[in-house]
Amino acid sequence: MKKLMLIVLGSALLLIGNSCVVHTKPASHSRTVVIKKAPRNHKVVIVKGKRYYTWGGKHYTKTRKGYIITRI
Repeated sequence: MKKLMLIVLGSALLLIGNSCVVHTKPASHSRTVVIKKAPRNHKVVIVKGKRYYTWGGKHYTKTRKGYIITRI
């Protein structure tokens, strides 16, 4: 009976101290700027079948939240 009690207690302590949740922290150097609306002078460019938007010398892709800068 004592062995069973020790096994149950030991298992419970292992489960309490061991969490399934893994915390990840985003890299501090990654900043994504979302532009809500493209300016009037933007151009649409198609490269390898994908649509990109360009203005101000930079290329953007369209997402649900807006436009983000991308590399081609």
